[in-house]
Amino acid sequence: MSIFSPTRSAVVSAMAVVLSLTMHGQSVRDTEAKPGTLIGTVTDANSDPVPNATVVLETVKGDDPSTLVTPGNGFFEFHDVKPGVAYEIKITAKDFADWTSPAIALEPGQFKIVTGIQLRIEAARTTVDVHYDPEEVATEQFKAEEKQRVFGIIPNFYVSYESDAAPLTTKMKFELAIRVSVDPVTAAGVGLVSASRQATNSPKYGQGWGAYGERFGATAADGFSDIMIGGAILPSLLRQDPRYFYQGTGTTGSRIRHAMFSPFVAKGDSGKWQPNYSSLGGDLASSALSNLYYPQSNRGAGLVFGNFAIGTAERVGASLAQEFIVGKFTRRGGHMK
Repeated sequence: MSIFSPTRSAVVSAMAVVLSLTMHGQSVRDTEAKPGTLIGTVTDANSDPVPNATVVLETVKGDDPSTLVTPGNGFFEFHDVKPGVAYEIKITAKDFADWTSPAIALEPGQFKIVTGIQLRIEAARTTVDVHYDPEEVATEQFKAEEKQRVFGIIPNFYVSYESDAAPLTTKMKFELAIRVSVDPVTAAGVGLVSASRQATNSPKYGQGWGAYGERFGATAADGFSDIMIGGAILPSLLRQDPRYFYQGTGTTGSRIRHAMFSPFVAKGDSGKWQPNYSSLGGDLASSALSNLYYPQSNRGAGLVFGNFAIGTAERVGASLAQEFIVGKFTRRGGHMK
């Protein structure tokens, strides 16, 4: 009789089967849970390795990131990568465009080499800092206007050839007025006007060098008071631009209207057109001040308003000349307009 009974043999066989199944199940679970490995080399478009590149391994959802930096050979290696999970590899490096891999999912225990990692040179990034400073723009335009001379000789500072010129500051308005007043050509012009007045005995100072000197002083005072009041003081107080704005384009009729109305319409420092109180006020104030130094026979309200009308008419004529003649012969920055 066998020492093992049939019942005992069956029990042993059953235990063997159970043990085998248990070990098989454990083996399956161990295989399923075994992590994988990802390796690769970061290169550029010439297939040269890229050192100091930052390599990030994370799930597609952005979870569980792992980061490393490539050495001189551009190689990277990630261990313990969970199988069955979708990952992405993101690579950044200085002077290169960012690189992102397609989704990668490893099998349990898989060893995968990521290929095709080539970084492209980053497109040039140009940053333009647009900073508009009206005073800086006005300063540059002002410097150009100070060089404007008809035939390169006669000052033509009070004309703007910029359609969208920045407004002058108070300092610029006074500098421009003084610059015109002390210019040698202005002094020569005063001398010529005084000589013509000497010939007509206007104002009635008489004849001779003494009378000429008085006429020269009166003419210079007329011009100085007019330019300072109408070109600097009132424009600063009223925030108006004392310059003539050259149109240069459009129909002849529109240019004539623009020139003829310029003594009566001025551009404000705000850029809007408005009544030209500065120019009209300057002419009227200059005419009134002449009562202080003109001879008695040339004083009175009638002469004041008469001189005001003459001064305004002269401005209309000067504006027409600027629009159709003078602008063509004005040198600006060494070049003829």
